[in-house]
Amino acid sequence: MKTFKKILKLLLALVLTLAFILSIPRILSAVFPKKAPVGYYYQTPTIAAVVLGLETLINKTPPLPENVEAIKNIEYKNLKGRSLQLDIYRPKQMTAPAPLLVFIHGGGWTGGNRADYLVYLAHFASLGYVTATVSYRFVKESPYPACVEDVNDAVDFLLANGGKYNYDPTRVCLIGGSAGAHLALLAGYGWKSSQAVPDSTARPRAKYRVKAVVEIYGPIDFTTEYARNHPTITNFMAHPYAEAKSLYEEASPISWVTKDCPPTMILHGTRDMLVPVTQAEMLKNKLDSLHVPNVYYTLPGWPHTMDIVKRVNDHCKILLGNFFEKYVK
Repeated sequence: MKTFKKILKLLLALVLTLAFILSIPRILSAVFPKKAPVGYYYQTPTIAAVVLGLETLINKTPPLPENVEAIKNIEYKNLKGRSLQLDIYRPKQMTAPAPLLVFIHGGGWTGGNRADYLVYLAHFASLGYVTATVSYRFVKESPYPACVEDVNDAVDFLLANGGKYNYDPTRVCLIGGSAGAHLALLAGYGWKSSQAVPDSTARPRAKYRVKAVVEIYGPIDFTTEYARNHPTITNFMAHPYAEAKSLYEEASPISWVTKDCPPTMILHGTRDMLVPVTQAEMLKNKLDSLHVPNVYYTLPGWPHTMDIVKRVNDHCKILLGNFFEKYVK
């Protein structure tokens, strides 16, 4: 009986110790509310924190605020009957054209949905911005450069139609996460394809330029040893690196960085095991070397897709809002 009680006490002490350790990130956030929220550094404790209710995941389908209206299924491109569409969210009462924030979803170029960022789309539309979200072709339909061409065409469409939807085409910011960050950077930095084929459906480049770009845990350089051997990258490129080195360079946002690039915001978790934080550092260093305005935020202890956690998402909204206020609004 005494042995059994000792085991129970040890188990209780272990549980209490683990609970305290898992609570440390929340305690730190409570003590230092203005600093970046601290994560759990490893996948297992991160999952445990969610399961135990210490962390809450975002609602990916929040109701639209009463002051926001949606205009959905706008066709920006048609490829032999294949309709590519985007959605726009805007304040119901607008006295003047507002800045446009274009969110591009991730999913490893193989999946995802343009409504995935509704938590951001609805929030910033309620604050007076017009927001948009774009669909594009996935790898199974067509590998690189198809989705990059699609996003570029969507951006051209949006830059050309500000008057129709009541936003200011001179104040457009592209925002993407993961694969969406890669696409946002390429579109914002002036990517051009060496494989471009004349297409009767293509529209001329809009006269306006993207004013700012936000990349959230996106891949920057496909030519690193890690990237060029990663199955997600090789699947996207449809060629091994040894056979298509120039294409891997062309598909890398780092290749398109010039002194004329728009102001850029970078967000990355320090424990990202899918896209190493060194990718973000690489972009930061290149932008700094060319004196391109930029801001770089790391979130300590957080993995890839960190902003699915509400505490992180709330912090990201603040950082995004500050960036939009300075460079777009």
